[in-house]
Amino acid sequence: MAFTPIGKKYHDFQVVRDKDACINCQVCVRQCSYGVHTFDENRKCVVHDNSKCIGCHRCEALCPTDALLIQEKASDFKANACWRPEFIKYIYKQAETGGVLLTGMGSPVNIPVYWDRLLLDASQVTNPSIDPLREPMELTTFIGAKPDALAFEQTPDGPKLATKIGPQLRLKSPIMFSAMSFGSINFNLHIAMARAATELGIFYNTGEGGLHPSLYKYGANTIVQVASGRFGVHRDYLNAGGGIEIKVGQGAKPGIGGHLPGEKINAKVSETRMVPLGSDAISPAPHHDIYSIEDLLQLIFALKEASQYRVPVGVKIAAVHNVAAIASGIVRAGADYVAIDGMRGGTGAAPGMIRDNVGIPIELALAAVDQRLRDEGIRGQASVIAAGGIRCSADVVKAIALGADAVYIGTAALLAVGCTLCARCYTGKCPWGIATNDPSLAKRQNPDKAAKQMANLIRAWSHEIEEMLGGMGLNSIESLRGNRDKLRAVGLSQTELDILGVRHAGA
Repeated sequence: MAFTPIGKKYHDFQVVRDKDACINCQVCVRQCSYGVHTFDENRKCVVHDNSKCIGCHRCEALCPTDALLIQEKASDFKANACWRPEFIKYIYKQAETGGVLLTGMGSPVNIPVYWDRLLLDASQVTNPSIDPLREPMELTTFIGAKPDALAFEQTPDGPKLATKIGPQLRLKSPIMFSAMSFGSINFNLHIAMARAATELGIFYNTGEGGLHPSLYKYGANTIVQVASGRFGVHRDYLNAGGGIEIKVGQGAKPGIGGHLPGEKINAKVSETRMVPLGSDAISPAPHHDIYSIEDLLQLIFALKEASQYRVPVGVKIAAVHNVAAIASGIVRAGADYVAIDGMRGGTGAAPGMIRDNVGIPIELALAAVDQRLRDEGIRGQASVIAAGGIRCSADVVKAIALGADAVYIGTAALLAVGCTLCARCYTGKCPWGIATNDPSLAKRQNPDKAAKQMANLIRAWSHEIEEMLGGMGLNSIESLRGNRDKLRAVGLSQTELDILGVRHAGA
């Protein structure tokens, strides 16, 4: 037998079972989709295999007698600042398999989270704060090209707007549900996002997996995505949504395509994506009709033609080192908005080395793009949407102060319905019924309950945003956009301060 040092000994988690509390009810056996728990017929008790545990905590959460504790395995490799344990484990696994190691969710690497280094200003005496409970507060946000000035004409009925304004996405709060494709997450979650977005007056993004016809009724609050694989893209799909987004890249895997395993392609996914049942859905790294800004311009206007110029067309890119120049070209190519996805953005499946080593944080990318568009005098020609690592309402406020019009949230929305960030989305065995199309697991997500939880999250964040705006003496979210004077930094270098365009606290 081959020597496999990583297999049994160097696993990440261990199950601690209180034998006095365990009643061998086998709830953990039924709930674990990875086969960690089994019933030993000879010993007449439940046993477990620590090497299979992924740390999802479902068995611990549902154990009726609180007999289980899931914790990180204490035993580890000898300390070595160069050869950290994750690198040793990667090498062991790749020596056995010869393959690329996949992972899910966002990058956990210890790269500075600039949101945590930014603080918000607050009003005091000379510029009094505003009480959002007693005074009106405006969170409505419009996504799309804005004119530099407005012209009015006099009519018998009074002044009338003469300036023609292009199509806009109207959001009651500057938060949208990010692109998570049908197939990577299951149908119950797509229903939940659609219902929550409609109830809240915001938008959700289909991702690159198309839109099932039964969800067309939510189209007024849907952004339909066109990615390199063109999965599910046809005229009815393009005209079903309130906006269209061309996906060029995503933060978790800049420069590479996507892969949905055939195991996840059931009948409904097959119908929606227009791919054979059970076959892998592989999207190429580039769009094979986009090799220049001129090519992108042609696709933007082809999609505008296909949708009769009724809806805005945006472009999603990953946050990379020359992101400001790329965004400038996209705006000049006619995009109505640019979505920028930072390196901490989530994913259903990506090579671990790509997720953790390619791209840049959204904070730096966002600030650079906003400043470049302002310097070139084209900031009003398109909106900017920030994504990839938005964790709370304070991050939303800080993103808007750095120059975003709105944000996308993906991981936070999944956390709202029970995700525990175990990062095994690519296996299709999600214990919480999210990143799986296995009917026995998917039914763990009730779309009605999930929609309520997602809607509650956005409502809570919106209330907090109003409180923060009021504390800054602002009564509308528009007054904050790009207002970096409302930010101060702590513990950053001068180079970082210059890129972010903020002053140090106390200055």
